Amino acid sequence: MATKSQRPDGQQVIRGACPLDCPDTCSWDVTVENGQAVDLRGAKDHPFTQGNLCVKVNRYLEHTQAPDRLLHPLRRTGKKGAGDFERITWDEALDEIGTQLKNAIARHGGESIWPCVGTGHMGFLQGMWGSGFRLWNALGASQHRVTICSVAGVAGVTMTVGQPTGMDPEDLPKSKLIIMWGYNPLSTGNHAWRFISEARRNGAHLVAIDPIRTRSAAQADEHIPILPGTDAALALGLLNVIVNMGAEDADYLETHTSDWPKFRDRILQYTPKRVAEITRVPVETIHSLGRRIATTRPTAIRSSMGMQRHAGGGMAIRALNAIPAVTGDWQYPGGGAIYSTGAAFVGNAAKLRQGDFKRQTTRELTTTRMGEILLERDDPPVDALILYGANPAASSPQQETLRRGLSREDLFTVVIENFPTDTVDYADIVLPSTMQTEHADIHNAFGHMYLQWNEPAVAPAGECLPHSEIFRRIARVMGLNEPCLYDSDDDLARALLDTDHPALAGITLEKLKEQGWMRLNLPRPYLPFAEGFPTESGKLEFNSSKASAKDLDPIPGFTEPGEVTDDELAKRYPLALVAPASHYFLNTNFGNMPEMLQRAGPRRVTLNPEDSLLRGLSDGDVARIFNDRGAFEAEIVVSDVVQPGVAASTKGYWPKIMGQNANLNLTVAERDSDMAGGAVFHDNRVEVELLRRAEAA
Repeated sequence: MATKSQRPDGQQVIRGACPLDCPDTCSWDVTVENGQAVDLRGAKDHPFTQGNLCVKVNRYLEHTQAPDRLLHPLRRTGKKGAGDFERITWDEALDEIGTQLKNAIARHGGESIWPCVGTGHMGFLQGMWGSGFRLWNALGASQHRVTICSVAGVAGVTMTVGQPTGMDPEDLPKSKLIIMWGYNPLSTGNHAWRFISEARRNGAHLVAIDPIRTRSAAQADEHIPILPGTDAALALGLLNVIVNMGAEDADYLETHTSDWPKFRDRILQYTPKRVAEITRVPVETIHSLGRRIATTRPTAIRSSMGMQRHAGGGMAIRALNAIPAVTGDWQYPGGGAIYSTGAAFVGNAAKLRQGDFKRQTTRELTTTRMGEILLERDDPPVDALILYGANPAASSPQQETLRRGLSREDLFTVVIENFPTDTVDYADIVLPSTMQTEHADIHNAFGHMYLQWNEPAVAPAGECLPHSEIFRRIARVMGLNEPCLYDSDDDLARALLDTDHPALAGITLEKLKEQGWMRLNLPRPYLPFAEGFPTESGKLEFNSSKASAKDLDPIPGFTEPGEVTDDELAKRYPLALVAPASHYFLNTNFGNMPEMLQRAGPRRVTLNPEDSLLRGLSDGDVARIFNDRGAFEAEIVVSDVVQPGVAASTKGYWPKIMGQNANLNLTVAERDSDMAGGAVFHDNRVEVELLRRAEAA
């Protein structure tokens, strides 16, 4: 259908796209009556969305109309963290921002300004992929690297196959074996389940490898629980079985990979017995799955971001992407691996972000080290912090350190937000921003092959403005004259699409607006490396020069977690805590929505019956979960969905709503993974002790 269509009853239907941090990036239709959005449905004609939205986004319209929506600029009146504000005008807010940013530049230069964007919005115009970049370049601000989510895995994939992309999820019905490795689509991207289910109807076997028996793992033919952070060892153990069977694809290895003998030597070091000791996966299970992979073509491996959030996360994704090279599955429709499809879209990101400016060369600052940077960095110090699409006071690690950094009275903080989050409470100035039904944007996806236009369906609520307009106004108050800083949203979209890459052949802004979505110009079925790998050698690289240049092991191997496999630390903190995505929140999005809070229930931690018995804990008891970094309270659930020695919770709860100003990120270390400075949320040891019994709770 067209982006805008008129019904006989006078209602309009406006085509758009979900902006949230989810691989599915759904296409949706907003029904508008008398200027109000009255209905939201998944687009029926979109081949991936197929008319379906998730449990969270089904209530998105109610979320845009929530009573706690921020509608006006605010100025802090109380102590940082208290959340005390007064309403001010846009002119007052912008004048204050302009004065403070100019003062910061005068004191310590442009790099003392830190623009920090998160994954709260994934658009190119309003979100993390392009919003504000030209302004920060003009100011000489520090560059922000979004390291909190997927970067270790992106680095691992790139070192192996040359770019962070993989097979098309729509080709999964051709697979005969599908391995969901740390992937729970029923809660974190349910549209892929349709293609997995079709494959099963065609005879495919479905395996889930996950520390938790998730909703998806419970539906699989086989669930293999694993000690968090030991995935690379299991991958090598499976390859050991394959190689000892003589089942590797010798022709593919000879033609399409480099340095196979070196990787083969590494594989032979990881016998099933050794791997079982590392991963806690039984020897017989390693043999069984190894034989199944060896004899089943095509095999697809679908991983996700959670499994790379530990000290060896990048190497783990490297090892997973090496498996289909050994078996030759990269050459078959329905074979290969998927971590992200994002790199299949090759837009002109440089033109979008730079405009007429040269490439930015200022220092880089990272989300995962925010507390440390705010408190300790002095070359120069951070004098001004501008946050948008981010809620670090709930989402970032080592919360106690982070909140001390945000509490600095000499730090000028602007938060651009939709709702009064924990992070908003630390702002000096709060700016209200539009939500997806109120602004234009363009989206690719990291879970399918479609590009989408989001047409604004209704007028902005209150005095809310799109991010793109907010940054134009800041540029104006800063006295900046470069014309590209004032480009319209359409201009920005055209800059992104200004490329001769064949994947975008025939895709123009006009066509995208007319149709709402367009598939990238890629073949069906899609074999991402049919013409060779985008590496220096043109082959899949078992021996990575990029890894060597970063002083990393160039051969895929097993990098131990920082805490999970630390036997000494385990004496004090015997439980490995993992915190995957909630079924009802998306990161901290919807964490303030009463319906989703009710459905999610209280903050919980799940323990295996052995671990609960050892601590005298029962279902419903309230416990303290703690380590040297911090503590939080949660209700205990006793279940065998986790193995002994593993505790599980879910992320997304707002500390200010749940009480004690605490969530599980108080216990997570502000520490880098092995590659690209990724986060280590699932590399975390804790202990659990009783606070009060269920009947007294």
